[in-house]
Amino acid sequence: QVQLVESGGGSVQAGGSLRLSCVVSGGTFSSHSTGWFRQAPGKEREGVASMNPSGGITYYADSVKGRFTISRDNAKNTLYLQMNSLRPEDTAIYYCAAGWNGGSRWNMNNWNYWGQGTQVTVSS
Repeated sequence: QVQLVESGGGSVQAGGSLRLSCVVSGGTFSSHSTGWFRQAPGKEREGVASMNPSGGITYYADSVKGRFTISRDNAKNTLYLQMNSLRPEDTAIYYCAAGWNGGSRWNMNNWNYWGQGTQVTVSS
């Protein structure tokens, strides 16, 4: 069974940076597309960034383009999200996802595996 465990969340002031990590176990990490989603209080879970299995193709939500970078280390079975120039509106629980099964990458229902989430809080 595929399991995902996130880490790296925390509290930071606006303009600061955080790096999230997601270790994937129990499956063939290198064969899965991977991604990051986030969910703010009272809002639906939204896609932030995703990456194809090799890591050569990346996709970003307009709201994070130029500030966030998704990457992966297949040798370590780990997915990363580098977040720079953070804003208060980036405050949310961030989830890593794996196993995109087609359709829109921004639709959480099209992903098979999820982590438990890590809280990111950005203060102004």
